[in-house]
Amino acid sequence: MSGLRVAAMADLHCGRTPAGELRAVFEKAGPEADVLLLCGDLTDYGLPEVARALAKELSGAVKVPVLAVLGNHDYESGFPEEVARILTEAGVKVLEGDGVVVGGVGFAGIKGFCGGFGQRTLEPWGEETIKRFVREAMEEALKLESALAKLRTPQKVAVLHYAPIVDTVVGEPSEIYPFLGSSRLEEPLNRYKVAAVFHGHAHRGSLEGRTATGVPVYNVAMPLLKRCFPDRPPVRFVDIAPPSDPEPERRSGVPTRRAEDRG
Repeated sequence: MSGLRVAAMADLHCGRTPAGELRAVFEKAGPEADVLLLCGDLTDYGLPEVARALAKELSGAVKVPVLAVLGNHDYESGFPEEVARILTEAGVKVLEGDGVVVGGVGFAGIKGFCGGFGQRTLEPWGEETIKRFVREAMEEALKLESALAKLRTPQKVAVLHYAPIVDTVVGEPSEIYPFLGSSRLEEPLNRYKVAAVFHGHAHRGSLEGRTATGVPVYNVAMPLLKRCFPDRPPVRFVDIAPPSDPEPERRSGVPTRRAEDRG
């Protein structure tokens, strides 16, 4: 089994991004990868007309499969189903608690939710409003677990919007950590030994981290990638190695202490 090269980006905020900018990124990313992941906040306010503009930017620019999850911004105006439908009709596979196989690698995707990390994770105690908030995070984690459980591929990749670990939100104001992700999302990743995790949402976070069991997690928020690598397109390339290899390897020229740069 050969490896699969993933291109990943998040927080496109179409509607705020200048017209044509996203298309230029898609045109550069597509030929270099086997699959393109869009990790949420695809639109700035979740408006159907902006989703159609994004579909137009994608049209003809990417020849490989495109997988996506929605982000909190895509829910803002109350049309997440319409946004998903428009993108689906444009050929994007929008994941919401389900999975798909590309090139022998299984991809499971959810939006995720917030709630905090580690010992500071919010618990379902007290007011009913707090309990509902925590239930939302738990339900998202259960959707991720279900999607991963259904995949029968040797290698699995998780596509999220919210962060599953605190390491990739470091750099944001500490006061907003609880709103950037949840440790509840980490548990399924460790249980099913995924090969890699991609998320966005933390625009001023950190590029990468690892779960408690060593699963690599990549923050691919476009504002973060633009700031860290101003001379490169804001997209992250990661090679998902065959199961016999120890870990994913990146080929984007992005420096790392964990994988040998090959390109």
